Amino acid sequence: MAGRNKHVVSKTSSSLAIVEANPPANKIIPIEAPIVSSYNDRIRPLLDTVDRLRNLNVMREGIQLPTIVVVGDQSSGKSSVLESLAGISLPRGQGICTRVPLVMRLQRSYSTEPEIWLEYGDTVVHTDEEHIAKAICAATDVIAGSGKGVSDAPLTLHVKKAGVPDLTMVDLPGITRVPVNGQPENIYEQISAMIMKYIKPQESIILNVLSATVDFTTCESIRMSRQVDKTGERTLAVVTKADMAPDGLLQKVTADDVSIGLGYVCVRNRIGEETYQEARMQEELLFRTHPKLSLIDDDIVGIPVLAQKLMLIQATMIARCLPEIVRKINEKMEISVLELNKLPMVMASAGEALMTLMDIIGSAKESLLRILIQGDFSEYPEDHKMHCTARLAEMLSQFSDNLQAHSNDVTVDFLMDEIKILDECKCVGLPNFIPRSAFLAILSQYVDGIHSKPVEFIKKIWEYIEAVLIPVISKYAENFPQIQSSVKRAGRNLITKMKEQSVNRVAEIVEMEKLTDYTCNPDYMTSWTEKTASQHSFVLAVLYDQARPENFSLAGFGEVKISHLRKYHAHLLQQAFDMKMRIASYWNIVLRRIVDNLALFLQFSVKNLVNAQFQKEIVAEMVDPRGGGGVERMMEESPSVASKREKLKKSVKLLKESKDVVAAIVDQNSGYGGR
Repeated sequence: MAGRNKHVVSKTSSSLAIVEANPPANKIIPIEAPIVSSYNDRIRPLLDTVDRLRNLNVMREGIQLPTIVVVGDQSSGKSSVLESLAGISLPRGQGICTRVPLVMRLQRSYSTEPEIWLEYGDTVVHTDEEHIAKAICAATDVIAGSGKGVSDAPLTLHVKKAGVPDLTMVDLPGITRVPVNGQPENIYEQISAMIMKYIKPQESIILNVLSATVDFTTCESIRMSRQVDKTGERTLAVVTKADMAPDGLLQKVTADDVSIGLGYVCVRNRIGEETYQEARMQEELLFRTHPKLSLIDDDIVGIPVLAQKLMLIQATMIARCLPEIVRKINEKMEISVLELNKLPMVMASAGEALMTLMDIIGSAKESLLRILIQGDFSEYPEDHKMHCTARLAEMLSQFSDNLQAHSNDVTVDFLMDEIKILDECKCVGLPNFIPRSAFLAILSQYVDGIHSKPVEFIKKIWEYIEAVLIPVISKYAENFPQIQSSVKRAGRNLITKMKEQSVNRVAEIVEMEKLTDYTCNPDYMTSWTEKTASQHSFVLAVLYDQARPENFSLAGFGEVKISHLRKYHAHLLQQAFDMKMRIASYWNIVLRRIVDNLALFLQFSVKNLVNAQFQKEIVAEMVDPRGGGGVERMMEESPSVASKREKLKKSVKLLKESKDVVAAIVDQNSGYGGR
């Protein structure tokens, strides 16, 4: 192959070496592992920056870091690619080898002794190069069970040794559609969700591993990666098993039917018990000598090329993401500092606690003043329950309608109540006078009929006010959970007290209507005059109409039955009719007066609650040691607030350290993002 840089790889006792095709005296040049050969001073600062951020665990703050995510269909050779890149052994075998996300954190060390350990949950397991695979299998069994199921709980493998760079890669379970024995029926859905979680962030570099033996367009991993990376701008494809399907491979990687934006790299992975040096030597020989594979350009074949591409791609991605990472760090730090400042100060004396309590109650009072009296619901624009003046007006209007609509069915047994009362109240005297006692007796019956309704209404009003008051005082005391129960109890006790007073007062208002028949409202005489105008015709229809009608049409009452009245004398019918018209005219005024009185009393009570009773009663109960010593408890920071304070402090500290880490590198490397 003309123009190709021919070389063979020779195995030495300690490292890989390149032997020139025609070297003088067969000179051997020792080199480091392929992934290190592309690791230079130009990109080292970028990788170091991300590694320091990863060490700070900035990802727990929701800030994604550029990460190489390895995906592929089952048995596509994913783990083998990682083995070749990192020079370590991973679990191999039939079926699903990777059952949990394996986060491989490679760190360069200048020590001759490698350090290798696993982390999952709070467990740390130290191992060595010879036992890595067994240790991973054992940890996987702990995380995902000893069967064949998968888990999205990550297993982190730390490798610190000479010859590896600071690099993080994530190997995910291979995609399988058909469950095997021991796997859950939804294995495909579980693995798909896990993969999408890792490849969806725009900071992820997708390393899509494809087997040369399959049609790329049918690969499930391709379909999934294209869902989150339609243009392929952050997807690199690795074609494995090139030696098993050399026919047409050149056409497949050059045609790019699946839109791999970062291109392809064809590799031959380690087979059987080959050492990594032997595997690289066989790979080089394969792509140099095979009649078909040798036609593929040097720039897209071999693990060394893959390593170099990954390093450059990751460096570019890091440089591109750094400004956004800085923005997110600043944003989250501002939010954390704001939340920290919102937490209540730690109080050292009862005086400070009392002042804070007064501030809480004062703020709650101002809020209640706005929503209960002034009709200002800007504090709760979307919560219609808290638009109190409107809701109170609706409740009063509904009560008025229900009260005035309540009446006995007067179309049946018309005038019988009046006749009975007149009969019981008769006395020695002129027959054409209505006894006042009879009118008051009828009035008392009417009042008793509606007595419970105003009381039920005022109870309902105070239940609504309680449903408003408790959330308001809870909101302003939210930073002091240790007094939440005391404040709520004080609020409920206040409402109970106000409700009892209101019920007694409303009962008095209603009861007063029984005492006398009085009004200065001229509507009474007007209404009575209009209603009694039909008295004569009514009596004629009952006693003297030859047709003896069953009903009589009476204005304000409709069709009333009269046939049952023919046995009574005319003067008794006249008296009963007159009293019916008087009570009907007067009763409308009584009902409106009750509604008016309740409306005025409601306004007075609400204002009294907010302006006079609220602060006095709440403070008195909170200060009273018999009420639980609310003020003293304010000096005791609750465990939840203390935990939140500590968490926010750690978050702010971490974000500040992260900000310092990236500050120096952003300007220096701003040019990489456009490469």
